[in-house]
Amino acid sequence: MSRSPIICLLTVLALMMACKPKTPSKFIQPDDMEDIMVDFYMARALAQRQADQAFTQAKYEEAVFSKHHVTRADFDSSLIYYYTRADRFNAVLQRVADRLEEQALVLGATEGEIGKYAMLNATGDTANIWAERSTMAMMPVPAYNRWDFTIEGDSSFRKGDSFLLQFVTNYMYQSGNKTGIAYMAVDYQDTTIARNLRFSVSGLSQLRFPAQPKNIKRIRGYFYLDDGHEQTSTTRLLFMSNVQLIRFHDPKYEENQKDSIPQDSLARSVGTDSLSRGDSVRGREPMLSPDDGAADDRVAPRHPDPQIR
Repeated sequence: MSRSPIICLLTVLALMMACKPKTPSKFIQPDDMEDIMVDFYMARALAQRQADQAFTQAKYEEAVFSKHHVTRADFDSSLIYYYTRADRFNAVLQRVADRLEEQALVLGATEGEIGKYAMLNATGDTANIWAERSTMAMMPVPAYNRWDFTIEGDSSFRKGDSFLLQFVTNYMYQSGNKTGIAYMAVDYQDTTIARNLRFSVSGLSQLRFPAQPKNIKRIRGYFYLDDGHEQTSTTRLLFMSNVQLIRFHDPKYEENQKDSIPQDSLARSVGTDSLSRGDSVRGREPMLSPDDGAADDRVAPRHPDPQIR
């Protein structure tokens, strides 16, 4: 057998490897950066459980840098370098998200926030029907700043179902406006109810949908990280974890039940939901606990009927 084809193949491979973009040695290399970011995120998540969160977080972060033999300045400058190369950095971010998803029980939300639904599956009267990945990493750079999802209606949905979309956010920003948006719409046979939630701090966020005596066709929506129309090279990253979509069956709704909810009560609009830790409010109503029902909604009839106001 002639060696010429083998020699040609090896030459091509060598040229391809030589042309592959490399990270300058003065910056933390991709594999090391991945390890550091996983530990860094975990340190922040664990610090959120402590009473003195700010002090504990700083101490945990310094422990991470010491473990990996880098300084905070090394880490910050490397993040800026990778951030300006979003197409290559996205692969690192997704590997970090994959690893964090495997450690979902320590991703920053306390038991009082998401633990109540942590072990739910997709069946039962109260079920977690989220089928997408539960952890994701985003940058305010297209196409890494948006995540779309669609859940088609099936026999597990019933009239009178209500929903709770909740997730934990962790911002890693050096500067800039932090604005995330969660949008979700529930398509019924003749009506669409759409709501959105703006979040700008790390912590738990929730978006609720009230019960409707209608058959559900699908649920759709997206997560979006706004760039704030700012031109900056500083690092801006958003990690979302523990994404859940909880469906609640209400036994008082029967399959043959007629619409009994006045249309004018469904047509009240509160605009944008804003909910996070602390004393935040949604619209004009105080924050609700997961079992207290849902806030007002915006109803958009698919086929407007002049008889309905």
